[in-house]
Amino acid sequence: MLSILLTLSLVLCLMGCSAGRGEGPGELTVTGSLELRYATQFSVDYCEGGYTLISLADGSRFLVIPEDSRPPKNLEADIVPIYQPVRNIYLAATSVMCLFDSLDRLDAIRLSGTKEDGWYIESAKQAMRDGRILFAGKYSAPDYELITAEKCPLAIESMMIGHASDIEDQLERLGIAVFMDQSSNEDHPLGRVEWIKLYGALLGEEGKADEIFREQADLLDSISDSESSGKSVAFFYVSSTGRIISRKSGDYVSRMIELAGGEYILGELEDDGSRTSSVTLDPEFFYANARDADVIIYNSAIAGEVTDISSLVAKCGLLADFKAVKDGEVWCTEKNMYQEMTASGEMIKEIHDILNGEYDEKSDSGYFRRLH
Repeated sequence: MLSILLTLSLVLCLMGCSAGRGEGPGELTVTGSLELRYATQFSVDYCEGGYTLISLADGSRFLVIPEDSRPPKNLEADIVPIYQPVRNIYLAATSVMCLFDSLDRLDAIRLSGTKEDGWYIESAKQAMRDGRILFAGKYSAPDYELITAEKCPLAIESMMIGHASDIEDQLERLGIAVFMDQSSNEDHPLGRVEWIKLYGALLGEEGKADEIFREQADLLDSISDSESSGKSVAFFYVSSTGRIISRKSGDYVSRMIELAGGEYILGELEDDGSRTSSVTLDPEFFYANARDADVIIYNSAIAGEVTDISSLVAKCGLLADFKAVKDGEVWCTEKNMYQEMTASGEMIKEIHDILNGEYDEKSDSGYFRRLH
């Protein structure tokens, strides 16, 4: 079956690449580059004839071909062509959905690597209910038959695809370009947001993408001159088995806390080089290092909602002795931070307001909620 799919896919690809397209230029001539403020893991160069060259930190390159145009005659072999308008994308990188949603371009996505109940983004859930987006298997087990039947030209994968290189190879053999989103490697939280400019370039939505990024950057700028609150913050959740899960220092969550003027109290959790940013803590270590935290932020989007402080203490009895619990400085996440990276500036501003006693339920965005 797979060999049949491969043959069919290559035929469709050749037909699509040939039909109705004019002659391509002899070579690419760069006329300008996309200005980036925080992102370091990609670049975008604009070329004569409306071509757009996207380069990623891992060395991969993609050329966005204008509608009704051909690739340049002398296109380097390692550059993968992507034809506009880009449609029928297989989106396996969960964090990227919010970028397409913010650009109001869910219409470009036909296939999802996440089921409906795995989305916190309501418009993505609704699109799957309506059948506009179909589940095509998770990144490690894609439905090749469905992906091929839907004439998918592009698979957007997370860094997790590195654990399944055979999947990447098979998609490419089916004539599907594999684009690895590397936003999780950005050091700065706003660097992640800036990836919206890349997808804006891919979809021809540069103006809207720049506006969305500037809104978040302006929020960060509005507090950048504020003095440090001097308050320490513990961010974690308790798993269904009672284990305490936190984030490594340098992770985007700990960086948001620092940018908000706080001190991430679990800063000893250094990066061990693994891809995951989560770490399981020994209860004694957690108690010794986090009990004096001025503020607790509980990641309820991952662990399930907690209604009040007593229900949180019921999950982990050690918390009863914590300073933040006694002082009533216990907060929880209201939305899935991982699926809402386009709002990183809003989240940082909210944490800043929490630390400075300025949180306002009416004016803040509601990414966090105080527990009583």
